[in-house]
Amino acid sequence: MRRGRRGGLSFYQRKKKISNEHVAEIMSWVFVVLLGFLLSFFIVYTIGVKTTVMGSSMETVLHNGQVIYMNRIIYSFMAPSRGDVIVFKPNGNDNAHYSIKRVVAVPGDKIYIYEGVLYLNGEAQEDYFTDKIADAGIAADEITLKDDEFFVMGDNRDRSDDSRISVGFMPKENLVGKARILFFSQNPEDAWYKPWLWPRKIRWSRIFNAIK
Repeated sequence: MRRGRRGGLSFYQRKKKISNEHVAEIMSWVFVVLLGFLLSFFIVYTIGVKTTVMGSSMETVLHNGQVIYMNRIIYSFMAPSRGDVIVFKPNGNDNAHYSIKRVVAVPGDKIYIYEGVLYLNGEAQEDYFTDKIADAGIAADEITLKDDEFFVMGDNRDRSDDSRISVGFMPKENLVGKARILFFSQNPEDAWYKPWLWPRKIRWSRIFNAIK
């Protein structure tokens, strides 16, 4: 007498169902990992690029040794504005450390420095600098910026090598990005070889501050 087939799935069907479930789960994880990778790549490319502040030219906004993050995609869609703190290659040198300055004049602006005061399109710009500018450099005579030229200066203007001196007019092609976030800040006066002072070295109140 022939036996009837038992109810339920056969071994082959159960194995196929489990395999399909495993494949679906694996594919979902692959999708999550791929999405995470793409998101990480986007963040790193746009705001995740870091550089270190060298020197005191941007004090008191930025100090020597501080680590900042920049947005390096923003200027692909728009031009720098007056007041932006930018990161650029000095004189287009790919091997030089990035320079960080503030844009004080944009293409078409007329700029000069007279008796320690910066004039932009005929108006004194006392918001940028509260003290007199000791060295006018090439801005001692009025300059009109061309279509692709920007004039940059350090906030600590008397300790800054900028457009007045050796940097000259900065073309847009030398731009790397816009300084956005202060990632790490420490007091260099505390000795590195005294680890018990390390927590005191960090300027906790400045970490993750927006750069303005």
